Amino acid sequence: MRRKAGTDKPTAEQVVKDIRRKTRKHHSAEKKIRIVLEGLRGEESIAALCRHEGIATSPYYSWSKEFLEAGNKRLAGDTARQATSPEVKELWAEASALKEAITNLALETAYSKKVCSVMGTTTYEIPRNGEARDHPTCRAVPLANEDDAVEAEHFENQVLPLVCPL
Repeated sequence: MRRKAGTDKPTAEQVVKDIRRKTRKHHSAEKKIRIVLEGLRGEESIAALCRHEGIATSPYYSWSKEFLEAGNKRLAGDTARQATSPEVKELWAEASALKEAITNLALETAYSKKVCSVMGTTTYEIPRNGEARDHPTCRAVPLANEDDAVEAEHFENQVLPLVCPL
């Protein structure tokens, strides 16, 4: 605050500015749209409309310009908009689920490679789950010898033989 030299009181200009700042009207988006639409109807002059609403004409013309530009962008195909809070939460949940799925696949791959290296073979078995059973890359692979075939027949619904990539 600017003050006169030698006094503790603010200047009259500063008091007026402070009062105007504190009493400034804040209009909602709905009210702005309603006022602009009334002006576009043309039933009364813009000056009379602004006088009736208690605003100056400059805010009306600013709002009108923003309103019409937004309509032009929408008609031109620019549909970018701010995401709503529920949409953001849903996207975060989906991203989290995808990250978890990737982590599980990475762990399964590491485990499978470890099993292959310990067994010293290119064929191994991992537990079958509902998702793997339906995936086209997880179909049963013929086993190397008959002993393995008998064992696979015994565990048919519990394990899925796969070929280990080397």
